[in-house]
Amino acid sequence: MGNKEDTPLTYADAGVDIDAGDAFIEAIGDDAARTSRPGAAVSLGGFGGAFDLRAAGFDDPVLVAGTDGVGTKLELARATGRHRGLGIDLVAMCANDVLAQGAMPLFFLDYFATGKLEQGVAADVVAGIADGCVEAGCALIGGETAEMPGVYPAGGYDLAGFCVGAVERGQHIDPSRTMAGDVAIAVASSGPHSNGYSLIRKVIERSRVGLEEEAPF
Repeated sequence: MGNKEDTPLTYADAGVDIDAGDAFIEAIGDDAARTSRPGAAVSLGGFGGAFDLRAAGFDDPVLVAGTDGVGTKLELARATGRHRGLGIDLVAMCANDVLAQGAMPLFFLDYFATGKLEQGVAADVVAGIADGCVEAGCALIGGETAEMPGVYPAGGYDLAGFCVGAVERGQHIDPSRTMAGDVAIAVASSGPHSNGYSLIRKVIERSRVGLEEEAPF
């Protein structure tokens, strides 16, 4: 009788489902494809995403990159079962940082990490990311889905996004160009987006307001 320690181990034995990961990539292909734009015809599954700056209409571009997450708004998404909006938020958090420097968002990549891949949840998030990319005008050219057993609790996951844009040389907006007399333009927000949710969650907890209830304020 063989020793248990001599039995070959697989990824499945370690809690990683390779087949589920492959099926997930297949499932999100249409969402990624609808983000295609000049410079990027989206097709997932490669080792890296490519973008053609010349096809996007740039002559002498400077690249501008931004990365961000959605913070503890993740906890509210898990509590309510509403995940798609987080994908839109993720793109907005990154694309807004690129836009603030005068650059046009061009392409986006996401990182989705979880203890066990739940395809429905992950697909909802990616569908939201695609929604955000379409709205921002950037292509979802790649990403990473990491299944890490033991790192995240059951049902837990984390998100990060990476947006790259471009601006023609000499038109990049940075603090060194700010001077007295410049006009400050404020754009009204539709809500807190993904900022300040640790405090917002504390207010909800103290107020004892149910997440499905109408806000009393």
